[in-house]
Amino acid sequence: MVVSLVSAALWPELVSPSLVGLAINYTLLVPIYLNWVVKFLADMEMYMGSVERVTQYASAPSEDYRLCGYVPPLWPKNGDIKFQKVTLQYDTNREPVIVNLDLHIPAGQKIGICGRTGSGKSSLVMSLFNMVSVSEGKILIDDVDITTIPLKIMRSRLSVIPQDVIMFSGTIRENLDLRGEFSDTDLWECLEIAQMKEVVATQLGGLDGQVREGGENLSCGQRQLLCLARAILHRAALLVMDEATSSLDSVTEQKLLQVAAQAFANRTVITIAHRLSSLLSCDRVLVLDSGRVVEDGSPSQLLAQKLGIFSSMLRAGQDST
Repeated sequence: MVVSLVSAALWPELVSPSLVGLAINYTLLVPIYLNWVVKFLADMEMYMGSVERVTQYASAPSEDYRLCGYVPPLWPKNGDIKFQKVTLQYDTNREPVIVNLDLHIPAGQKIGICGRTGSGKSSLVMSLFNMVSVSEGKILIDDVDITTIPLKIMRSRLSVIPQDVIMFSGTIRENLDLRGEFSDTDLWECLEIAQMKEVVATQLGGLDGQVREGGENLSCGQRQLLCLARAILHRAALLVMDEATSSLDSVTEQKLLQVAAQAFANRTVITIAHRLSSLLSCDRVLVLDSGRVVEDGSPSQLLAQKLGIFSSMLRAGQDST
């Protein structure tokens, strides 16, 4: 801009006012183009990161599905779980997330697991699905080492309600029974137990009502209850609730916990909860810290320890609310 004005003053016969105006106009457009250059460079860097992750996943070794494994009849029937000196780690170059764990969860017990972030809560339950490597020890379900069970069968026989429920684009029927193994009567029965029968019948268009990708047309509570209905339908002897109520309001949380308690009254339920008050109805509570069990007992026993970790965390949570 300055150059054009100086040129117009020194060589008025060569640089007309119209050319000066044109130069100024283009000069004002330069910052816009520079902004686009910066945006495109940032987008390119982000997309290159995505390509790197895709390449990493594509080159990752496949899981051992153990196709030749043995499955005992009706396994698991009771849901008795034993961790025998188990050490878990995601990689051989990393520190273990669970260290030398000896734990017995009797069949039908309702057990809550809590601890601060990074204490190993989720890793512990993920090991039941063979999603974390067992570097030492054994995990037994109904006295059967889970590493001897074919991977797909093992995971299909256990039920989990995660924090972020996965719902597929399709019908209610397909989201509950993808393989078409159950009758409509069974589907409606599990929806009734999960207290979703009326919602599905009147608001979602019945079993053939459509579910958008990720369950966008459902509330968070409805997605959790449908996931619970899915677990009820498959009659699993073991249910894992991994932070399943952390994104729910207190009313929906109590509804989900009551339904789960009734539907799995005689089965093993492992609950990992962000709100410790939801663990007070459990038979037993474990407190983890740095991959080790530091407190173990009934809620009343742990609350009686005024300086204990569980009672301190519960008081801190109540004070924050």
